[in-house]
Amino acid sequence: MLRGCRWLALEGKHVSPVVDFYREHLETPVTHRSDREVALDVGAGGELRIRRPDGVPRGGLHTHYALECPADAYDAWYDRLADAFDLREVDFGGMRSLYLYDPAGNCVEVAGAGESGTAEPTLSGIFEVVLEVEDLPASESFYTDLGFETVDRGEDRTRTRLTTGPFDVELWEPHLGLAEARGGVHVDVGLVADDPETVADSVAARATRREQVDGDLRIRDPDGHYLTLVG
Repeated sequence: MLRGCRWLALEGKHVSPVVDFYREHLETPVTHRSDREVALDVGAGGELRIRRPDGVPRGGLHTHYALECPADAYDAWYDRLADAFDLREVDFGGMRSLYLYDPAGNCVEVAGAGESGTAEPTLSGIFEVVLEVEDLPASESFYTDLGFETVDRGEDRTRTRLTTGPFDVELWEPHLGLAEARGGVHVDVGLVADDPETVADSVAARATRREQVDGDLRIRDPDGHYLTLVG
């Protein structure tokens, strides 16, 4: 069973300006550094990993993803970010989201989807990641077998939304979405799994790579996205 997103890797040709953007505007402290990447704390045990494009897997390019904040904190985030950015806002009826872009071209969504309790501008983890795929029905089948549940499909069938409960994946055929966002390519994401071996076995015939990495199990989907299953 999958239980959420532990981390998302984003590619930065120049890492420092991307890290500075998140530290300054979203107050994400650095949790670790290496020669290749810098990890940032986005709350609830989640990390953004800003990674140089000098190895495999690379971080995602032009990735649209969502950070969750407490519903009561959403207005504080909007007021804070509106001074520096031309924000796009969408009311989904029960949840509001704002959209802006980081220096690497990723579309960052801050969604007021978390439990209320504080009006301070805090973050509570990675709520959603959008992956660009070539064959939407085939990719939907891969991710449902992996443990996601389909909850929504676009009327024009260019996207499918799937969930594990605390974390959603949207699969997009190539197109521009809200705020002219695009699905990410060669995205690398860490998912918490009760039993990584069983999860990986469920898609063994279609995964294009499978390997142990630092005690975790990493697979690659048919579109080249890496999924690290963290026990």
